[in-house]
Amino acid sequence: MRQLSYFLSAFVLILALAACQSAPQETAKFSWHDASVSELQEAMAGGQLTAEQLTRYYLERIDAHNTNGIELRAVNTVNDNALSIARQLDEERQSGNVRGPLHGIPVLLKDNIDTADGMPNTAGSLLFKDNFPEDDAFLVKQLRDAGAIILGKANLSEWANFRSTRSSSGWSGIGGQAVNPYDVTRSTCGSSAGSATAVAADFTALSVGTETDGSLVCPAAVNGIVTIKPTLGLISRDGIIPIAHSQDTAGPMARTVTGAALMLDAMAAYDSEDPAGYNANADFSQHLNDNGLEGKRIGVVRNLMGYNELLDEQFEQQLDILKAQGAELVDVKMPTYGDYGNDEFTVLLYEFKHDMAAYLKDSKLPYDNLADMIAANESLNEEELALFGQELFEMANAQDDKEAYEKALENSKRLAGKEGIDAMLQEHNLDLLVAPTTGPAWKIDHVNGDNYSGSASSPAAVAGYPHITVPMGYIQIGEEPALPVGISFFGTARSEGMLIEAAFDYEQATQHRKAPNLTAVH
Repeated sequence: MRQLSYFLSAFVLILALAACQSAPQETAKFSWHDASVSELQEAMAGGQLTAEQLTRYYLERIDAHNTNGIELRAVNTVNDNALSIARQLDEERQSGNVRGPLHGIPVLLKDNIDTADGMPNTAGSLLFKDNFPEDDAFLVKQLRDAGAIILGKANLSEWANFRSTRSSSGWSGIGGQAVNPYDVTRSTCGSSAGSATAVAADFTALSVGTETDGSLVCPAAVNGIVTIKPTLGLISRDGIIPIAHSQDTAGPMARTVTGAALMLDAMAAYDSEDPAGYNANADFSQHLNDNGLEGKRIGVVRNLMGYNELLDEQFEQQLDILKAQGAELVDVKMPTYGDYGNDEFTVLLYEFKHDMAAYLKDSKLPYDNLADMIAANESLNEEELALFGQELFEMANAQDDKEAYEKALENSKRLAGKEGIDAMLQEHNLDLLVAPTTGPAWKIDHVNGDNYSGSASSPAAVAGYPHITVPMGYIQIGEEPALPVGISFFGTARSEGMLIEAAFDYEQATQHRKAPNLTAVH
């Protein structure tokens, strides 16, 4: 591997921190290992680092540990144009044109987001290996305009975990099984598996994931990073291979709340072609407030707990920190939790069938509908169906009852939103809600599938409301590796600013995150 000794001139503090975290040997001489977006931007502004050098570092790290080394399998495709784009952005900087805080920062995209630069958009499936979009997704245009470098496409749970009831999160026919960088025998969760693993393992500074229910916040939590699932419509859904338009959204993934907020600023823009789109007219990074918890009334949602005692113990300790930072806590229970699960499932099945047909119509793929895709999977049985089936595809393809769908959609939105999250906030005069995000990563099991015990994701996902998860420490048993877990901050529609304030203050008070040691994972 090319030696990077000529980067040793600055950021001694960051280098020291990286050394304390036992940085992998091949990157020990890179001063900005595991650095935040702010640190990287400061280094580039000061002339100690270029976008080309940073991009080369990430590409070398991917080469060392993606399908080689410990084989994280977090990345499906790297962008052949990444280095040339980086050089162009360096030239812009030298001429005095800096587009913003993402200028020269590499970003990985989940492999279900369209780009027009020669990378296929596969959803992880061999069925879409030749899906070469003609246009960038709306959010990709936003990122490019902000100066971000599209580094490549991240592995994911195939079809965003919507093919089989027995699937293994992080597995795809294109990318294989993505694994957790803290313990490679354990799951990344999903479906934004590679997006989360890549940020955690320092394959990139930032990534984009997507969520229908849990696909941002679960992988972020078990990989020890931050994500913001925004209000439905804040980020355009254009150019994203869908599950269900009533819940689908993209979101930023980063190692810090600051990085996620800066990325959200770049991605959030009104798309008149998106029926859910709206103009937030907001600067989310202005909510990065050290006193963001002071005076806030926060509901502790007690019936989003109880599925992992070690997780609950860790969460209870965090409540003392919230109070110490000036928050007032109120124990609450979501009155409708669990009442909308069947309705949500009906919605997802129905919308998947129709939304996928709409995506296919605008592609050059040889499929017209879900039935064609089911047949294509059967023709690739050994590659695609060897580990688990496609019963969700088949169930979705059978959905034709529009009246039942519309009733289920109204029920699920009302029960999760107005009579769920909003009812708790209003009854107790609360600003936001907190809960443990999900349990620690489970062992990968291709026989039984995911051992998924519980999560705080569904209320905000179904309602279409915002949700942030931040690292809240680690769970360790005996000699097993320490596994990261997260705390969730969520609230009503368009409350991202308030959630960022609370999440940032908590993060600054705790500084829980520790980088994985890729030379020591089991």
